[in-house]
Amino acid sequence: MAERAESPAEKEGVLHELAVTVLLVVAAVATSWSSYQATRWHGEQAEAASRTSAIRVEAAREQGLAEAQMEIDVATFIAWVDADRSGEPQLAGFFEARFRREFTPAFEAWKATNPFTDATAPPTPFAMPEYDLAASAKADELDREAEASAAKVREDIQRAGNYVLTVVLYAVALFFAGMSTKIGNRRLQTVMIMAGYVVLLGSIAWIATFPVSISL
Repeated sequence: MAERAESPAEKEGVLHELAVTVLLVVAAVATSWSSYQATRWHGEQAEAASRTSAIRVEAAREQGLAEAQMEIDVATFIAWVDADRSGEPQLAGFFEARFRREFTPAFEAWKATNPFTDATAPPTPFAMPEYDLAASAKADELDREAEASAAKVREDIQRAGNYVLTVVLYAVALFFAGMSTKIGNRRLQTVMIMAGYVVLLGSIAWIATFPVSISL
């Protein structure tokens, strides 16, 4: 008995079913991938945020140390001025011998400007370019590092958000695929399937430009 040949309508129906099946499968796999990547980038963001907080704490510690060192320098300098201007060279020498190592170069450079006789001389050693606190420089460096780390946090949040957006787009593609099975009109079915593929392929092309985070 000869097999009955499929009619054009039946062939078209098979093609529609195949197109819908491929659309559903690819969109489902892409959704899983985007969901995984969104989760990974949220994790990257959390790690970067922790690093940023740690760096800011260290920067605050260095800045606090710099401020404490400056207070010591100011206090010993004021004591030296009082002793020197009061005509007590022994006491002035006592304080000078106890200047911090970082303060001494600025103090010596300031004294060389004849500050007590030259009105144009810098008012204090703290106005001298030689006065440079390592702790303050370290705090500035850590602040810059923290800002770079904070930028990484913002970047990771944006990446996670982009992946979440593609999940929404895949849901739209799945919606078109599902709706095409509920419509009896072949032409409208084709339109719905094509719309689903446009959204799907456009999303895949966009996501191909995204960075990937993999946990091994």
